[in-house]
Amino acid sequence: MDTEPTEPPPAVVAQLLATEHWSLLATRGTMWSEVMSRITILLTVLTGSLVILGLVAQAGGFGATFQVLAIGLAVVGLILGTLTSVRVFLASDEDAGLILAMNRLRAAYTELAPGIDEHFLTSTRLDEEGLMQTYSLGVRRHPMVHVVGSTNFFVGTVNTLVAGALAALVAGTLGAPIAVLVLAGLVVAALYFVVFLWAGYRTFGARQRMLRSTLA
Repeated sequence: MDTEPTEPPPAVVAQLLATEHWSLLATRGTMWSEVMSRITILLTVLTGSLVILGLVAQAGGFGATFQVLAIGLAVVGLILGTLTSVRVFLASDEDAGLILAMNRLRAAYTELAPGIDEHFLTSTRLDEEGLMQTYSLGVRRHPMVHVVGSTNFFVGTVNTLVAGALAALVAGTLGAPIAVLVLAGLVVAALYFVVFLWAGYRTFGARQRMLRSTLA
């Protein structure tokens, strides 16, 4: 005769929830360690490129060799930077998913021990407000503060500067005057930054739409 499964004791449930919580924390830590390593590699490549260009300029001036090398290194830096930016976008979105998963576990803790959520700085909710409460540890800040201070924005800014420098280098190689160099750099940098913001909106907009559809 089949018997109905008995519910596990609360202590066992709490242990399983804690194990899952630590697993999510470990996944989050590993992910951001990998992302920071990529950012370190990017900055090391860019710094090394500047050192190489400085040595080349000191040895042979700012002739054709310097210009070709500068354009090549700028292209490499922009490609690596763009790939790094894509990874940071994906990691940030995955991080939001991990945060929401931990919010769900805290909600389960609250079911096991009603009233314990009063001692949480983080949230038990699965909506945008709960996500931001956990990110900010209960401190209300303007969303733009999080955007400007994020790793995404930092990498995007570095890539924007490299894109503008690359455009100016190409224009200079073609013999354009100073005014055209500056204009080319500013235009390309602005275009790259707009594309960067659009990519961020598409990435995190999808997460927000998912949250709204879940709560609808």
